Amino acid sequence: MSADLFDSLPDQRFSREQIAAGAVLLRGFAGPVESDLIAALHAIVEQAPFRHMSTPGGHPMSVAMTNCGGAGWVTDRSGYRYDGIDPQSGKPWPPMPESFRALAGRAAMEAGFDAFLPDACLINRYQPGARMSLHQDKDEHDFGAPIVSVSLGLPAIFLFGGLKRTDKPSRHRLEHGDIVVWGGPSRLFFHGVAPLADGEHAVMGRQRINLTFRKAR
Repeated sequence: MSADLFDSLPDQRFSREQIAAGAVLLRGFAGPVESDLIAALHAIVEQAPFRHMSTPGGHPMSVAMTNCGGAGWVTDRSGYRYDGIDPQSGKPWPPMPESFRALAGRAAMEAGFDAFLPDACLINRYQPGARMSLHQDKDEHDFGAPIVSVSLGLPAIFLFGGLKRTDKPSRHRLEHGDIVVWGGPSRLFFHGVAPLADGEHAVMGRQRINLTFRKAR
């Protein structure tokens, strides 16, 4: 599907919810291109399989991860960083599929951020019980670009806080096809995911996949 992937989808239906200044939840926005995303995801994972990375403190993450694009987010004893090489294979990360890039750009535009050109897509796999603690996305060189986060598979509770870790986060149930975009005044807000409840998704099975698009460099 071409970069104008939505132009041929007149029946696209989604709703738009403002969850904070500069932060928008687009419910169902990825639905029309679900099959393209899943096919591209399978090809990426064949080249760069999911793995459980460790934090700088040596603790394995409950979420399994991989990447695509020119820069991949990694964590190990050396710290958090972006690297163009997959440390597991010693090869560059798989290129970002056009279906991924086009969806991220269109979602960012819908949320008020024009000309978003991500060079990194962190792919997280949540299985029942996996969670993501509150954190900021601050390893990027330019905070002027937004974050675009696409949900596929089992529903999850997305936690969206403020500029301080102690700020009480709001809770948002994310379903298959939902996208959250945040930038501007909320670009450095703390966010996370509550432990994933067990279940079986009709398309994705017993898991949730999260595609997080960023401008890393």
